[in-house]
Amino acid sequence: MSKIAVVYHSGYGHTQRMAQAVAEGASAELIAIDADGNLPEEGWDTLSAADAIIMGSPTYMGSVSWQFKKFADASSRPWYTQAWKDKLFSGFTNSASLNGDKMSTLSYLFTLAMQHGGIWVSQGVLPSNSKAAQRNDANYLGSYSGAMAHSPSDAGASEMSSGDLDSGRNLGKRVADLAGRFQR
Repeated sequence: MSKIAVVYHSGYGHTQRMAQAVAEGASAELIAIDADGNLPEEGWDTLSAADAIIMGSPTYMGSVSWQFKKFADASSRPWYTQAWKDKLFSGFTNSASLNGDKMSTLSYLFTLAMQHGGIWVSQGVLPSNSKAAQRNDANYLGSYSGAMAHSPSDAGASEMSSGDLDSGRNLGKRVADLAGRFQR
């Protein structure tokens, strides 16, 4: 069985809920980046042992949170030795605005994965974009690069769209399925 890690930062709980959905789909271990931008002590070892790393951050001001950026900068240590080369990577994000420049955040995560020599896994789910589409459909926000979620600024994490959470679970499952193929 593949080892998959979901490393994420969440400011208000929405991205954490998305991370939980992704981890559920992938049967993955969650690694939370704390409010100071640090991993738990065993976090780096978990990432080193993982076959796949799924990264998540809220979209703040068109990019990842500063806490996630601190983690990304600290990942220069495994980068220097190419310790994460050929691992599968993917990503997800959440913002309060329907668009909210989430694609910029996913592009940041993609670039970080590429710098580590990783192999990016797309969402692999067609968007829900017909006239019959409903807000709680999976991939309603129409992302191919990774999973996106929208949480209005006055909504709690418990009010997240079930479709966005399904998108997260689908992404996790896709990464897990592909990680299993790569192990053969």
